[in-house]
Amino acid sequence: MPDATDADGLTVGQVSTHLGVTVRALHHWDEIGLARPSLRTAAGYRLYTAGDLERLHRIVVYREIGLGLDRIRAILDDSTADVPGALRAQRAQIAERIERLQQLGAGLDRMIDAHERGLLLTVEQQAAIFGPEWNPDWPAQARQRYGDSTQWMQYAERSASRAPEEWQAIADAVAGFDRALGDAMDAGVAPGSPEANRLVERHREVFASYFPLTRQMQVCLGRTFETDPGFAAHYDGIRAGLATWFRRVIDASARAHSIDPDTATWQ
Repeated sequence: MPDATDADGLTVGQVSTHLGVTVRALHHWDEIGLARPSLRTAAGYRLYTAGDLERLHRIVVYREIGLGLDRIRAILDDSTADVPGALRAQRAQIAERIERLQQLGAGLDRMIDAHERGLLLTVEQQAAIFGPEWNPDWPAQARQRYGDSTQWMQYAERSASRAPEEWQAIADAVAGFDRALGDAMDAGVAPGSPEANRLVERHREVFASYFPLTRQMQVCLGRTFETDPGFAAHYDGIRAGLATWFRRVIDASARAHSIDPDTATWQ
């Protein structure tokens, strides 16, 4: 390596600033023989010439587009290397990554929308799926009331990935369960009986479409079904007194699992 004065070239620090790469990277490229400074001062400092800078510029560009250091070395040092071919291949990989990132971006948009709205369905779709009694304002009201809860997060993240057909299947499952409740009450099924307990398990399975439901949480819901005017009207509209009967069925099942309905909390 020829001796030189500082005026003959740029120091490592100057090149680092000029190219926007770290000194550590320059030292590494020097150590592996990818880009070595051509000059050295009498004091032993390495200096990069104009030719060195040109090579470094190409390294920075190739690295920026995602080429590995070994591939960069081959392009720079092999006069027979198919540079356009290598760049086209890299461009194809970048295009695939862009498409994947766009898909991720769209998924994030849906996730954000679901956290803010709850349902990613139009008003018309909601009416068609959930029936004429459905109020499209309910999701917004639920978010205002429960938006900071873990259950809202779980509900929203399920909602983000659901198509209308999947919501229709959930609505059908809920409607089928409601019919089964009414039929069981008509048949005189007693709370705590095997048939009643199966209904409780079925309710937890159906409700899990929204978020996981523990037995204690189910007891809390049972209370709400009986005392909340909206829920009580829904169940009592299926059969008179169904809201209270359903709450008793849930409580009896909870007791069988060593849960005191009077002290159960949302956990």
